[in-house]
Amino acid sequence: MTANKKIVQQYMEGFMESNHEKVLDCLTENVVWKMQGHFDLSGKDAFDKGIENENFVGRPTIEIYRMVEEGEVVIAEGGVTSTKKDGGLLDAVFCDVFEFENGKIKQLTSYLMMR
Repeated sequence: MTANKKIVQQYMEGFMESNHEKVLDCLTENVVWKMQGHFDLSGKDAFDKGIENENFVGRPTIEIYRMVEEGEVVIAEGGVTSTKKDGGLLDAVFCDVFEFENGKIKQLTSYLMMR
């Protein structure tokens, strides 16, 4: 597995563990996270607040189906499930586009669709 793919794996593990330090260690200081149709976050502080969403309880389960890498870009396709505070279930598939700079994620563009 390449260095960039290992960073993506660490990032996903950090989210599943609700481990902010593990996630933030993968990011540049000026990281940008765009969740298409939902939000745009800039900087590590904003990203940190987005790691655990107040609308959910517990930890998400994330499964990566595949990762593809070209140059400084890794694309991860997978599925995510999480329990909502209202008792509902988030059951979605995603495609995350990770752009790297000096071995860290500088931009993440996320596409999410409910199953």
